[in-house]
Amino acid sequence: MSLTIAYLPGDGVGPEVAAAARRALELATQESGPDFRFIECDFGGVAIDRHNDPFPAETREICTAADAVLLGAVGGPKWDGGRLRPEAGLLALRKALGVYANLRPVQTFAGMETLSPLKSDRAAGVDMLIVRELTGGVYFGDREEGTERARDECVYTREEVERVARIAFEAARGRKGKVTSVDKANVLATSRLWRAAVEKLHKEEYSDIELEHVLVDAMAMKLIQAPGVYDVILTENMFGDILSDEASVIAGSIGLAPSASVGETGAGLYEPIHGSAPDIAGENKANPAGAILSAAMMLRYSFKEEALASVIEKAVQDALEDGSGTADIGGRDSCTSFTDIICQALA
Repeated sequence: MSLTIAYLPGDGVGPEVAAAARRALELATQESGPDFRFIECDFGGVAIDRHNDPFPAETREICTAADAVLLGAVGGPKWDGGRLRPEAGLLALRKALGVYANLRPVQTFAGMETLSPLKSDRAAGVDMLIVRELTGGVYFGDREEGTERARDECVYTREEVERVARIAFEAARGRKGKVTSVDKANVLATSRLWRAAVEKLHKEEYSDIELEHVLVDAMAMKLIQAPGVYDVILTENMFGDILSDEASVIAGSIGLAPSASVGETGAGLYEPIHGSAPDIAGENKANPAGAILSAAMMLRYSFKEEALASVIEKAVQDALEDGSGTADIGGRDSCTSFTDIICQALA
C-alpha cells in the first residue's frame, strides 16, 4: 500500500529544495520502506496568485487526507503588505493538521565548527532538540489593531502545556535524558502556569528525566555561552520561534536546519526552517540540506523508519565532511550538484 505525501513546493527557493528532499526520499526507500505517492499542491504566495487564497480548499483537502506533508518555503516581498499573506496559509495549515509541537534539531556537523559564528570549541559537539509549542500563545490570542493602541493576548491551558511537554520528555528518553523548560515565570501568568504544568507532569510520569527551568532572557544568553550542554529545550510558541532561529546559526548556516511539526494524530508537516530567499530564487544556489534532513525527520516521526532516516542523515553528513556544499557553508556546489552528491550515497 502506498503512502500519500502532500507536496507543497511553495515560493522562492522552495521548489528547488523541496525537489531535493523528494528525490532523497524516493532513493532512500526504493529498495525497502514505504512506497510514496506525491500529490503536488499550490500553497503560499503562488496559491494567492493562482487562487486568491494562500491555502486553497483543494490543497486543504489533500493535506488533511495525506500521511505527511512536505513543504518547501513560503513568502516573499511580492506579497508584503497585501491583504492576503502567504504566512497566513502556514498558520491555517498547522491548525488544519492539528500539529502542536515543532521539533527543530540543532547539530554541529563534524568539521563544520569553523563556519559557526561562535568559537570553534564552543560550537563543537552541539546536539540539541528544540521543542516549540505551535498552536497557542500570543500568535493565536485575541488581538486589537490600532495606530494609538494595540493588543495581543497570550493564553495557554494546562492541557496545551502538558501535551507538548510530553513530547519533549519522550524525546529526552531517547537522547541524553535532560529537558530544559524555558519560560518567563518571574513576570508572566502564562509562564507560571507553564512551569507548574511541566513540573506536575515531570513528577507524575517522567521523574527519570532531568528537568531544569531557565528564564527566556537568560536562555538567549546561555545558548551562546554554552550551547553544548543542552539536550532537549522545551518552550512556548513565541519564545521558541525566537530561540530556535538564534540556535540555528550555531551550526554554521540556517540552510542546514530541518524541522518537523507533529501532533497526536494526522499528518506531520516537514520543512526546512529557512525562508523563501527570493534574492537567490531560480539561481540554483539554495542549500538543500535542511529540506533533505526534514525528509529524514518525516521517515522517523511519521513512518517510524528510523534506519532509513539515519541513512539520509549519514549521506548528508558524509557529503559535508568531504567538503561538499553550497556557498552559504563555504562550498562551491549548486543546489542540484550538492543534491547529486548526497543522493549518490542513497542510490
